This record gives sequence, C-alpha cells and structure tokens, in this order.
Amino acid sequence: MPTDLRIGPEAVRLGRTAADKSDAVDQCGRLLLQLGAVEAAYLPTMHERERSMPTYIGEGVAIPHGTDAARALVKRTALAVVQFPEGVDWDGNQAFLAIGIAANGDEHTGVLAALARILSDPEKAAELRGARDVQTVVELLSPMGAEPAA
Repeated sequence: MPTDLRIGPEAVRLGRTAADKSDAVDQCGRLLLQLGAVEAAYLPTMHERERSMPTYIGEGVAIPHGTDAARALVKRTALAVVQFPEGVDWDGNQAFLAIGIAANGDEHTGVLAALARILSDPEKAAELRGARDVQTVVELLSPMGAEPAA
C-alpha cells in the first residue's frame, strides 16, 4: 500500500441519506468518480461485487468496491467516505458509514488491512460512524497509510 495514502475533506460526505444499499453504493461510486480515482465503468462493477460478495464488514461500516477485473478502471488509489446517520440496510445489517475503495493492482489488500485496524478499535469506529465534522473523519483515516503492520 502506498505510504502516502491520505484522505482529504473533498472525499468525505456527512449527513447523507440513502434509499437502500444500491443508492449508498451509487453515492460512493459517484464520489470516487468526482475525485478522479476511477473511470465511469467502475461504478457498475461495485454493484457486481455486492451481488457476489457483500461488503458490510461490521461496526456499522461497509466498504463498497469494484470487482477484481475492474482494477483496470482505477486511475489512482483513493477512498470515498459517505456517512448515513440514519443507517442503510445492508443485507440485514445497519451501515452508518460506507467507505468506497478504488485501488490499483494489489493495493486494495493494504487499504482493507488498514481500515480493519482502525475499525477494530470500537472507540475509533464509533467516532468515525458518528463524526459531526469532516475534519474528524480526515484525522481518523489520514494516518492509515503510515501505520505499521500488526
């Protein structure tokens, strides 16, 4: 994983609502597109991934991302964070945060491992889910790339 992976305020959307999981995935995909991280064709592959392997990971968080074949559509590794304070049904689980992932090559493995480290701390996970300002999200997620492997 690149050690310079950082998330900026432009990649965070707080206080959003989603009609359902599909809408939440669309919002993440559109944000990745706006960030210039993916080509438009990446967005449908995020839904394809959800059909084959749902991306809810626990602690009220889902990590929608494209299929393995869609990595060719990734321009640069990036995260897109969308918060849903009222929650979204994610196959029977409530997701309050969706973190869209676009990763080049095998970089997705490092991104997923770093997210898992942050979310394994219940206090940090709760702070991330309930963030009321963008800066809190940026501060919680920015050190991801620099954290040592466990």
